[in-house]
Amino acid sequence: MDKREPLLVVDKLVQHFPVSRNYTVKAVNGVSFNIYPGETYGLVGESGSGKTTIGRSIIRLYDPTSGTITFDGDVISGGMDNNTRNKLRRDMQMIFQDPMASLNPRKKVESIIGEGLDIHHRFSSEAERNEMISAMLKKVGLSSEHAARYPHQFSGGQRQRVGIARALIMNPKLIIADECISALDVSIQAQVVNLMKDIQEDTGCAYLFIAHDLSMVKYISDRIGVLHLGYMVETGTTEEIFNNPIHPYTKSLLSAIPQPNPVLEKQRTSITYDYKSSGIDYASGTEHLVDGSHMVLATDDEFAAWTK
Repeated sequence: MDKREPLLVVDKLVQHFPVSRNYTVKAVNGVSFNIYPGETYGLVGESGSGKTTIGRSIIRLYDPTSGTITFDGDVISGGMDNNTRNKLRRDMQMIFQDPMASLNPRKKVESIIGEGLDIHHRFSSEAERNEMISAMLKKVGLSSEHAARYPHQFSGGQRQRVGIARALIMNPKLIIADECISALDVSIQAQVVNLMKDIQEDTGCAYLFIAHDLSMVKYISDRIGVLHLGYMVETGTTEEIFNNPIHPYTKSLLSAIPQPNPVLEKQRTSITYDYKSSGIDYASGTEHLVDGSHMVLATDDEFAAWTK
């Protein structure tokens, strides 16, 4: 286990959305995990599993129903004083899934990227502000001339780079990347992910990397959490999850990864997993330690059967 102090501690996070008097959407149910400084924690799962909801709850776009979120030593899951709120806004940023919808179409790139600097007064003169924006554009692979353009004048990959620049300009300790490559072409995805890794080496920031693409998650992540129906069913290092999956849902996810080798692809068989017919009850399961940081959500009987 890592002996460092975690940057982010999510403890039994619950996020429910009342729809009517008789119906509540239970998006996240008691999820717990840590993120350490400078590491990338991958969060994977099918659509509707609660990945984006967790990211938005952590950055407080949603008010958590229950549970505790601690960021850099401060509890941010309840009411926050002004100092804690300002610290959260400075030191935690988010890269959104849709690079067009997350950028104000009426503002130039210069204003979009510089908004955080303006709010938190991070510059002493207009010239310093322009220099910081220009340097950040160059860091994400754009030029200083792009500052005068509007979002619609960019391609999807360039718009996502603007979104990354907006998050990075505050020099945050944690960046929540919510499916930030899913709307991009495959070749552009590789460019953006490599850019994120380079920036992490330069700045030492941590990532919560939310994605569908397991191959990309394997490439960028130090540890991985597997989410299903709002429950964290398995978490561990990248090697533990890919080389020794325990939970049947994790096995089914990994079996669905296409193989680039056509000979191996012909032999690949996908494992089907249906929660309703599986007899597994997530609500009655508890966390079981497999090895190191490898945890599985299961009842005692399930865990014994899966690991025998």
